[in-house]
Amino acid sequence: MDFLTIISPAYAQGFGGAEGLGPLLPLILIFVVFWFLLIRPQQRKAKEHRELLSQLRRGDQIVTSGGIIGKITKVVSDTELQVEIADEVRVRVARGMVAEVLSRTEPAKAAGEKGEGTPAPAPGNSNEKPSLLGTLLPGLFPKKPKS
Repeated sequence: MDFLTIISPAYAQGFGGAEGLGPLLPLILIFVVFWFLLIRPQQRKAKEHRELLSQLRRGDQIVTSGGIIGKITKVVSDTELQVEIADEVRVRVARGMVAEVLSRTEPAKAAGEKGEGTPAPAPGNSNEKPSLLGTLLPGLFPKKPKS
């Protein structure tokens, strides 16, 4: 008996099941999981941040990525903002470094558009803090009027 005749059938049997997409299926499954858990949410967050940056205007209160809180006093260009961080202290900030908008200003009304005046304060916006039960069950525990 020849040595090669014994080895060649045994060697060939080991590769018989490696046909088709069977070996690639785990890799495809891992990519799909990464897509839904990592890539897609990151793309959505980046899109929301681009929209936030495009809607910045004068008067908005912002937080920069360095943690500085200020109010936009001037939109210098598409890439720069002038931000007041203290009384009469203004700095120029790259628009991309805005991390969050704390409060927005109302857009300027067009000429001839009638304003509705100042809005009435929302109910419940007083300086006193409601109790925990009053917050959870507002109908059962109404606020007591001040004497």
